[in-house]
Amino acid sequence: MKKNAEKTNVMRILEQKKINYVSHCYADTGVISGIEVAAVLKQDPNQVFKTLVTIGSSNNNYVFLVPVQKELNLKKAAKSVGEKSIGMLKSKDLLPLTGYIHGGCSPIGMKKQFRTVIDASAKNLDTIIFSGGKIGYQVEMSLDELKKALRFEVEDIVETT
Repeated sequence: MKKNAEKTNVMRILEQKKINYVSHCYADTGVISGIEVAAVLKQDPNQVFKTLVTIGSSNNNYVFLVPVQKELNLKKAAKSVGEKSIGMLKSKDLLPLTGYIHGGCSPIGMKKQFRTVIDASAKNLDTIIFSGGKIGYQVEMSLDELKKALRFEVEDIVETT
């Protein structure tokens, strides 16, 4: 992890709100998948979360954070936000909607705050790690600290194997 890594907008928001976080940088590694990111950062993949943006049957958008090695269960996700059904947002729609590109999408600092649900497994962890808003950057913090920056719910939303 580079100590002098550049600051992302997410990090600026966290500092502005005086939220405790740790930044992780893997910008020069070329890894893309969340599981690779966890490996490069030498972190438990259960602790590293990916940010998924969805669209419900009502045309409302939702954000879900799930561990990188798990898959979002669309039925559970829809139920958690009171939708009949939910689908993944198309990659081309991500930047105009959130201000983020695929692979660098953070729940913090989106153009608009969408209803956000974090997988229940996060409750068992001291901290979670998720995108810092730019490919190559991650932030780590407790759910209590995250609450200072983001309204979210915690529900069981992943596929069970």
